[in-house]
Amino acid sequence: MEQITYTPIGIIHSPFTQQEGTPIQGQYESGDKRAEIEVFQEYADGLKDIEGFSHLNILFYLHLSKPCNLHQKPYLDETPHGVFAIRTPNRPNPIGLSVVRLIERKANRLIIAEFDILDGSPLLDIKPFIPDFEPTINIRLGWLSDRLKDSKKDDFFASSDKCK
Repeated sequence: MEQITYTPIGIIHSPFTQQEGTPIQGQYESGDKRAEIEVFQEYADGLKDIEGFSHLNILFYLHLSKPCNLHQKPYLDETPHGVFAIRTPNRPNPIGLSVVRLIERKANRLIIAEFDILDGSPLLDIKPFIPDFEPTINIRLGWLSDRLKDSKKDDFFASSDKCK
């Protein structure tokens, strides 16, 4: 299979500079912190009409992740699971997906809240979050079904499997 190469369309400026202390999911961030998505000028015209959306899907490169085994212990369980059954940043293709709240647009910059993205993360894409397009019925949660009550822990990176 041919290799796939992406060119970042921007960079994310965040107060989170290291994995430790970063929320496991943006919705668990209190909402008082702000980050800025800088879209490079050659892509800025693509932001037309984005202000009308309250939330965005952000695709970004997990630039501080490390390669790991295909089986890892997630922080919510002591049993190793396949990397594709957990949400670790340490993946074969370290691509992050976050739903963030859009606060405002300033030219080629988007001010966001409720994020879980590290400073300096290369931006790959932005898509509006549209609830009607997201499936919400008959969702199964696999091994996480009885563990989500613990998912707001802020020590995710301290307790997840370390990479080799």
